[in-house]
Amino acid sequence: MLQSIWDDIRREFDYGNMINKIIIVNVAVFLVINLAWVFLRIFNGWNTPSLYQDIIEFFMISSSWWHNLTHPWALITHMFMHEGFWHLLWNMLYLFWFGRIFGDLLGDRRVLPLYILGGLAGFVAYFLAYNLIDISDATNYALGASGSVFCILVAAGLFAPEYGIRLLFLGTIRLKYIVFFAVVAQIIGLGSLNNIGGTFDHLGGIVMGFLFAFYLKRGTDLTDPVAKAIEWVQMKYRNLLEPSKEHQPGPRAAYRSGKSVKETAEKSSRPSFMRKAGGKKSGSGKSDDGGKPEASHQEQLDAILDKIKDRGYNSLSKEEKDFLFRASNRN
Repeated sequence: MLQSIWDDIRREFDYGNMINKIIIVNVAVFLVINLAWVFLRIFNGWNTPSLYQDIIEFFMISSSWWHNLTHPWALITHMFMHEGFWHLLWNMLYLFWFGRIFGDLLGDRRVLPLYILGGLAGFVAYFLAYNLIDISDATNYALGASGSVFCILVAAGLFAPEYGIRLLFLGTIRLKYIVFFAVVAQIIGLGSLNNIGGTFDHLGGIVMGFLFAFYLKRGTDLTDPVAKAIEWVQMKYRNLLEPSKEHQPGPRAAYRSGKSVKETAEKSSRPSFMRKAGGKKSGSGKSDDGGKPEASHQEQLDAILDKIKDRGYNSLSKEEKDFLFRASNRN
């Protein structure tokens, strides 16, 4: 059974979307934290030792500038950590529901960068609140993906406000209303000191979601710098695992009738909605009737997004949905 579970996880990391990968990481970290808590309690007479708190605080953000300065990794690690089951469950459910909408609309490659931006914005709001407002005299620590989740929720709502979400007992509700009530609930939460740090963290993520949508609609993608940083880290990691030049195998290619398989492979045809009406498949950029060139990939994507904005996701044809899915996975 364990081998089967491990195979499923590996398969998801190889072929799944980024939302599923983030959820797997959060669940894995949750299990490690709680199993460590159980074993440490067992070996400490069923009392939680101070060592446990020291370990998790090592990866958490804090209201103390000195802690954050000496633990810079915590700016990233805290947004993948949860102690409580319900905290994890609701964050992952929200991420699964709304993250998939965001990924389908704006591309899977933007999911992780925006997740990180939302978590960082939540940290900034949390840190400023504790240091500029008289909330608490004690040093506080925070963890969780809430800022990231709220950021993705708001961004999805701004790009697909008419998207319908079917909720238990309530029926189908448009995404814009879910975002509206989520934001209002956090503003109302400022009136209570109950989890005030978490409320500011949520608001930081909400602000980042609005900023991302605002600038992207004007041609500036705030996730680009983060995406480039992630690519740089991935490249360095791959370079560490690659064999040295002396041990690398020579190039290989399969040939068919004097040509490589890549050269002889038949190119996939475009779906019909991407071709001019009445035209046939053609290897050139023009329709067979000699009309205007086909719209570019970006123009077709923009047309689909405009249709979603005006009439909702369910108004798309199967071919348009397939095209949108493929476009979301483009690098």
